[in-house]
Amino acid sequence: MSRSVKKSPVFKDQQHLSTGWTKRQAGKAVRRFKGDVQNGKWYRKLYCPWNICDFRIYQTKRQAVHEWKTFQWLREQLLTHAAVINDWEKFYRRK
Repeated sequence: MSRSVKKSPVFKDQQHLSTGWTKRQAGKAVRRFKGDVQNGKWYRKLYCPWNICDFRIYQTKRQAVHEWKTFQWLREQLLTHAAVINDWEKFYRRK
């Protein structure tokens, strides 16, 4: 088993199926624009950024355990303390 860990322990929305598709559509909109695109961030006006699902979430191990202790529905979903830690490591620590 590998001992490497993530350098930036965040959970990204790259698993979302339409993320790559929406980013390609944004790139196409910028490339096909006939007008003059100025320098800077002006290209954002050509495509609605709300259509791109791109976010990051960070949660410490302590926060994950605290949420498991306080919320009843999490305790029903994840049965043990070890399962909560394993779930946290799967998303935030292991590659």
